[in-house]
Order: sequence, then structure tokens, then C-alpha cells
Amino acid sequence: MFKPKSRSIEKIYHWVFSLLAFTSLAFLVGIMLILFKEGLPIFKHVKLFSFVFGQAWYQTFDPPEYGILPLALASIMVTVGALFVCVPLGVGSALFLNELASYRVRSVLKPLIEILAGIPSIVYGFFGMVIVAPLLQETLNLPVGQTAFTGSLILGIMATPTVCSIAEDALGFVPKSFREASFAVGANRWQTLTKVVIPAAGSGISTAVILGMSRAVGETMTVLMVTGGAAVMPNSFSSFFAPVRPMTSTIAAEMGETVFGSAHYSALFAIGLILFFFTLLFNIAAELISRRFRVKLGIGR
Repeated sequence: MFKPKSRSIEKIYHWVFSLLAFTSLAFLVGIMLILFKEGLPIFKHVKLFSFVFGQAWYQTFDPPEYGILPLALASIMVTVGALFVCVPLGVGSALFLNELASYRVRSVLKPLIEILAGIPSIVYGFFGMVIVAPLLQETLNLPVGQTAFTGSLILGIMATPTVCSIAEDALGFVPKSFREASFAVGANRWQTLTKVVIPAAGSGISTAVILGMSRAVGETMTVLMVTGGAAVMPNSFSSFFAPVRPMTSTIAAEMGETVFGSAHYSALFAIGLILFFFTLLFNIAAELISRRFRVKLGIGR
């Protein structure tokens, strides 16, 4: 039986952790309120449709034009390109670590991958600007090396450790009995991997991909340094090898030069609000997919 003192301590722990949880919620609500408060005034100057689908971002013109479609398309281009890098590398690395690598190899590679996840984004930006961009410029014979392709490549490398770590954990949670049952009915190792293990870990793998996408969408310093900073409309596939300006880099590049309370100031906060909702949708999707797979496999709700 619990002593009265133990019950009192348990109640204290309960209230402390509850307070911490609600504090996190309060910060989230506070961020949303600030974004709404500072971002919504732009729509007194620009209609919502013109802001979202406008094809010109010329904040210094008279009158200025605040159309974020070139910025949004640049963010989509860079993010999709990053997925083509981080998903094969991240999921493939997770499969190798969990299913094929020996204990000695895994004990070395796993910590190294987690260290890569902790490297500051500005270091990746320097690497892309000094090494990758000149190399791509010379190899592909491009006018300039800071392009959407360069940004996709660096962001994909940045997101790979996150995807790999989460996907590897998901593969590790697949019950050993699933593999044994597959081998018992005559399946080989490859069939067990593709037909049993990967579908069973689909929840965690999907979550890993979505969270990797969230990191690519919300990254600032790296894309500011390696994508060129040109707020122009992509008009063809060749635009992938031309300078672009994603939404995050626009905020970082221009916020320090805006007049407090101006239309330009509000427009940048409105971009931040849109990015916030993008990231929120990605995280909600990750949670729904994860929950769906857990319920399907009967391992939780």
C-alpha cells in the first residue's frame, strides 16, 4: 500500500508535468496569436487571392506587389527535390542498419547518423555554398551554382538523418514473431523485408518521411545561402537549375530591413503564418498515419 507521503509526492509530480504540458500549449497558442495579429493586416492592402496567387513579389515598387506564388512554388520545388534525396537514402540506411548490418557496423553508423542530425543548418549552408554550388556549376555548366537543385540536394542531406533515425526505430519495433512467421511459410529474407517488415513499419516510415518534409519546408539559413535568392516565377523544368527564393529565406532576408507595422512587415508575418499551417498539417498527417497503422496492427491507439 502507498503511504500518504508517497501519494502526496505523486500528486506533485502529476501537477508539475501537467503544468509543463500546458506551458507548451500556451507557447503554441501565443505563436499563433502573434502570427495572426501581425500577419492579417496585410489583407487590408492586398486581397487574399492576390496575395496567395500573385506572381510578383516586388516590395520596393510603388505601389508594391505582394504575390507569394513564386516563393511558394520555390518552397515546393526545393522540398520535393529534397524528398527525392532523403527518402531513398534515409529509408535505405534504416533498412540496412536494422536488417542487414552486423552489430559492430551498426554500433558505429547509428551514432554517426545521429551526430549528422545535430549539425547546425548554417554549417550545411556553408558546405553547400563553398563546395557543392561551385562543383555543380562547373559540372552541369550552369551560369550560377546557387539554384533550387543545390538547395534540394543540401536539404535532402540535412533531412536524411532524421528520416533514417525515425524509420530505423520503427523497423526495430516490428515484432520478431512477424519475421519468424514469414520464414516459417518459406519466404526468403528479401520477401520478408518487402512484404512483411516494411508494411508493418509503415506507420513509422511514413511519419519519418513527413517529418523530413517538415524540416525541409521550414529550413531557413541553408536555403538562404544556396538557392540564389531570386523571387521569380518558375516557368519550366529548367527553373530547377536556376536561382529561386523560398518563403523561409524571404522572411530571413527581408525582415531586418522592413519598417515596423508596415504592409511589407505584415506580408512577411503572413508568409510565416502560411508556413506555420503547412508544418502543422504535415505533423497532423504524420500523427493520423501513425495512429492508423498502429490500430491496423493492433498494437495501440
